[in-house]
Amino acid sequence: MTSTTQDTHSTSKDQGQMGTGRLHDSGEHHPVAPGEIAIGVVIGRLSEFFDFFVFGIASVLVFPAVFFPHLAPLQATLQSFVIFALAFVARPIGTLIFRFIHDFYGRGTKLTSALFMLGTATAGIAFLPGYNAIGESAIVLLALFRFAQGLALGGAADGLPSLLALNAPQKRRGWYAMIPQLGAPLGFALAASLFAFVYTSISPADFTDWGWRYPFYVAFAINVVALFARLRLVATPEFTELLKKRELLPAPLGELFRTQSANMFLGAIAPLASYALFHLVTVFPLCWALLFSDLPIKNILIVQIIGSGAAVLTMMASGIVADHLGRRLTLAIGAVLIAIYSGSIPVLLTGSTGGAYAFIIIGFALLGFAHAQASGAVNSAFGTRYRYSGAVYTSNLAWLFGAGFAPLIALSLTAKFGVALVGLYLASGAVATLVALGINRSLEMRDGD
Repeated sequence: MTSTTQDTHSTSKDQGQMGTGRLHDSGEHHPVAPGEIAIGVVIGRLSEFFDFFVFGIASVLVFPAVFFPHLAPLQATLQSFVIFALAFVARPIGTLIFRFIHDFYGRGTKLTSALFMLGTATAGIAFLPGYNAIGESAIVLLALFRFAQGLALGGAADGLPSLLALNAPQKRRGWYAMIPQLGAPLGFALAASLFAFVYTSISPADFTDWGWRYPFYVAFAINVVALFARLRLVATPEFTELLKKRELLPAPLGELFRTQSANMFLGAIAPLASYALFHLVTVFPLCWALLFSDLPIKNILIVQIIGSGAAVLTMMASGIVADHLGRRLTLAIGAVLIAIYSGSIPVLLTGSTGGAYAFIIIGFALLGFAHAQASGAVNSAFGTRYRYSGAVYTSNLAWLFGAGFAPLIALSLTAKFGVALVGLYLASGAVATLVALGINRSLEMRDGD
């Protein structure tokens, strides 16, 4: 599909297109330190997760009332989650589309256009009229913007996480593999804080009318900051030289899928426990509180913000553990803990208020520990020749299988059978992770390949 000639062409574009954007016009190049890469990675991931969590929270608190007022609350929320899942379906498609932009115009152009699309789609949602104004056209536009978000995220891969892992100190690779994942709890904490502030500062009518739009405006501003932070690295000759040295260049797609399909499948299954848990502690508690309990949404958001802080701490702990025990064993420990946790979900959610809050905080803590090494697991499934392209496509599959439909499945199971089935659904993800780890032993520390 994409020839080696095109890959060489894209490499020359990466080197030559940024002449006007160099940070060092004197020609004196300094080495790019892992710390510099880490900052760019965290800022980039934070902005992406912020965009996604703004949409995820709005899928519960806003969209059912604004875009599906003609449906009962449960059905409206289910329809909202269908649209939520569209971005995960679009991600692999976006990766393919932006691959061609990379081949012909270079990495910097690809990243700029992808993040511009992401910011524009997110901000565009803020201006959408509701169902009462334009009818079903509002739903169609919301779905199109959500699909565009997914296309953009699929094209926003810049190679920074892989480069960070490959340039990490020998005995700190678990720690450096954890750093990109910090964007998830930090992005959620920022999105939840904004929604909590707006939700509690104005009347419910004003929130539904215009207040919910504010976090989407903020998302565009954050994307602009993230774009310049990432281009600061991507647009430098030092970064391009590192990519060449580490062979972090797109591999021919036909060869990739022909030779790496097994690694891609197992790499997508290996982090499934954490991906299944991902939206069960971020999006699902909000709809559960709104539809099946009388817990205040404000309190749920505050507890989730506290939980995201716990996730940051357990992510750091996971990095330390992985450096001592290895990534594969760390992932296995996380999967076992999630399996145990899944059995307690009915007790926690159907018991006291404290139990519901414990469900959130414990879930976030486990998510942090398990998710911290998920990206490293995907990357380390591939040798250097296929690491850049293989990690991107495998990550897309992991998000699609593990997280994209999780809120929809969890809410459907809860409505029909109760929360006990949600625990079984989560346990199945943990089992899948353990099976993948048992089959693919290459998920051990392999970043030095």
